Amino acid sequence: MRTSSAEFKTSIIEKLLPPPNADVVQLARETGIPKDTLYSWRCQARQAQGLSTPSQENKTAERWSREAKFAVVIETAALNEADLGEYGRKRGLYPEQLQAWRRIGEQAHQGVGWPRLSEAVQADRRRIRELERELRRQEQALAEAAALLVLRKKAAAIWGRDEDG
Repeated sequence: MRTSSAEFKTSIIEKLLPPPNADVVQLARETGIPKDTLYSWRCQARQAQGLSTPSQENKTAERWSREAKFAVVIETAALNEADLGEYGRKRGLYPEQLQAWRRIGEQAHQGVGWPRLSEAVQADRRRIRELERELRRQEQALAEAAALLVLRKKAAAIWGRDEDG
């Protein structure tokens, strides 16, 4: 078994990972390293970097499993544009792909939500809204009456009239 220097191995792994994404079979022919070894190196490098991309060989991003796409959408949800670009370059993804996957996920969850409320709960909520509306109306009327009383007292103080007269 032939051993490779660390620098040589690193340069080969860089060619195998995104963005170059070199073809393993072609790289095996060029370097003389068995393709199984190259596949193994690439798999180990992906695991070491914690990449969420699928480890199955020869899969473009559009052929990833739904779970892998969903994992990428979750990972990129909180990223800003610059970080998203860097993430995409590391994994060989375009921003348009990520946006499309996010839209697909959102569409898949449309209509899925809270269960329909029972008629009794809906009636209770309507009654609460009516009572709150009535309470606001009464508070406004009370505030208006208080303002009139204050004005009446001020007018009496200014003109010196008796409050009862």
